Amino acid sequence: MMNHLNKAQRAVAIWVIAGVVMLLVQVVLGGVTRLTGSGLSITEWNVLKKSGYLPPLGQAEWQAEFDKYKKTPQFLLVNSDFSLENFKFIYFWEWFHREWAKLIAVVFVVGFIFLLAKGYLKASVIKPLIILFLLGAMQGLIGWIMVLSGLTDDMIYVKPLKLALHFVFALVLICYAWWFSMQLWVDNRKLTEANSLRRYSWAILIVLFFQLIYGALMAGHKAGPAAATWPTINGSWWPEGIFNNGVNLVENRITIHFIHRALAYILFILTLLFTIKAFSRGGSGSYLRQTKLLPMLLITLQVLLGIFTVLTSTGIRPNHWVLFDWLAQFHQVIGLLFMMVMVWTLYITKVNRYSYR
Repeated sequence: MMNHLNKAQRAVAIWVIAGVVMLLVQVVLGGVTRLTGSGLSITEWNVLKKSGYLPPLGQAEWQAEFDKYKKTPQFLLVNSDFSLENFKFIYFWEWFHREWAKLIAVVFVVGFIFLLAKGYLKASVIKPLIILFLLGAMQGLIGWIMVLSGLTDDMIYVKPLKLALHFVFALVLICYAWWFSMQLWVDNRKLTEANSLRRYSWAILIVLFFQLIYGALMAGHKAGPAAATWPTINGSWWPEGIFNNGVNLVENRITIHFIHRALAYILFILTLLFTIKAFSRGGSGSYLRQTKLLPMLLITLQVLLGIFTVLTSTGIRPNHWVLFDWLAQFHQVIGLLFMMVMVWTLYITKVNRYSYR
């Protein structure tokens, strides 16, 4: 894949791609943290203190952390029957989620210093790397603001809009890193000039942006059980009163269901049209010819996972990992992969791309 690169170019490309993979893992860990209800288990943000990177090491430390959690609305209103062992389970996922984020920062900084010292980094890549680092730091801050939203008043979970903001910003970070990585390793000789396909890619990505927001709102409002039916929404194709006011767009669980499903159907149709058109484009050795079926395969799988996730949402059991949780997690992962593939198609359907090599 990178045979056309020299040693320095290959090293930088692998480093950035490793960062993209780690960011994807971080989003997956975020999904597990949400599904297990673990996000509010750690009530402080100690980045530099021992408690900021090591879990409690003894019974006394565990009890101290548990006592802090006992003061949160989530414990008082939902998990008051929790034992210390229950707490350790949810603590682990939030701790792992945070530590993985710190590991990403370490890989970025150490890799940057090493590659700079080796003379592998050109001046042209410094600015994009600084932007990438700042975006990562901003994402960490947004994550903590999101957690704080669930530690006050009578909130038992983080606020859905802040969850959506955290998720969407993570997607922006991944897309930026992915695009930057392609500028480092993609062979421009394998690109295809296809403006019509680029327009489809843009249309799909714009719709997908809103779809992912509504996916996060579905998760934040725990909206699945509100309409665990398909193809209708509780027996109705157009539920009554779903657009009565603007607040319904982000607060009403049935409205969120309706929009999320409608956007999924639009994405499926747009991707089908893209695939049909892609069959007539691209040379034998082009990236387009090699990957043109990926968008259709992923969107089909994504729609099916979405349907089965909704249908199994009535089986949700608090603090238990059930079939719904597996399906919801895979649904998120395929959504991320679909987004990356569409960014890929946007990149490979334009010749003479600027390269940082």
